Amino acid sequence: MEGAQQRGPDLRLSLWAKLDTLRTTQSKGDFMTQTKIAVIGGSGIYDINGLEGAEWLTVESPWGPPSDAILTGTLDGVEMAFLPRHGRGHRLLPSEVPYRANIHGLKQLGVTHVLAVSAVGIMKEHISPGEMVVPDQLFDRTKDVRPSTFFGDGIVGHVSMADPFCDELRQVVAKSARDSDPL
Repeated sequence: MEGAQQRGPDLRLSLWAKLDTLRTTQSKGDFMTQTKIAVIGGSGIYDINGLEGAEWLTVESPWGPPSDAILTGTLDGVEMAFLPRHGRGHRLLPSEVPYRANIHGLKQLGVTHVLAVSAVGIMKEHISPGEMVVPDQLFDRTKDVRPSTFFGDGIVGHVSMADPFCDELRQVVAKSARDSDPL
């Protein structure tokens, strides 16, 4: 895990500027794709202020509807999508969040990279409230009460969880936090 004590607009501007390194057109087989960022908001984060051309879109997936409609628009010149994990008004418990539908809905909108914001309890005394932690591993307490795969029902897939996060995006986020001035 990497930590950095950064908050607010300075971090956001630093992060968006560095996301240009991810926004380059990438080759995916026989076609090219433009990076599109999504933010999945945790408890208390139900929209994004300053989103230009903001529009709430309703999408469906093979796993039902996502947690809520997905907010799309542009922030500081970066095309993005936003999804409130627990739904606007915080109506879904962690075990009720339709994770598969959420990811599928974002993929339908062309999202290639996801930042998930969460306000979980601090598990280390040396990490203070307000500090940012960029994880490299996960500990899932909801895996036994919800489906944990996109596969099944006749479709078999084997996906390693050894490295669950995109290291390139992790590094961009951590560097942005380190480089920005704390408020």
